[in-house]
Amino acid sequence: MIPLTTLQSTSGPAQSQLQKGGSPSEAHRSFSVQLKNAVDQLNHLQVESDEKTKALAAGEIDDLHDVMIASQKAGITMQTAVEVQGKVIDAYKEMMRMQV
Repeated sequence: MIPLTTLQSTSGPAQSQLQKGGSPSEAHRSFSVQLKNAVDQLNHLQVESDEKTKALAAGEIDDLHDVMIASQKAGITMQTAVEVQGKVIDAYKEMMRMQV
């Protein structure tokens, strides 16, 4: 699951790298690693939910609550990722409209 601190933090390692005198390329690498980890965690939750749903349908799992919880975790994480993507696109469009 994506840690809430990752989603709530506005001053992550990429920004702290620049504040400490790190290069933009280090900040870029740090951001790309965090983004890849978040996408990997999202994918893991989706796959886990799918596997549990298939196992429930096949009669291999009797715990419906566990399946529903996994499904809700995957759904909420996906909704969060879509919302974050929308905000990033909005911010990019706003920056493109700025005159320098």
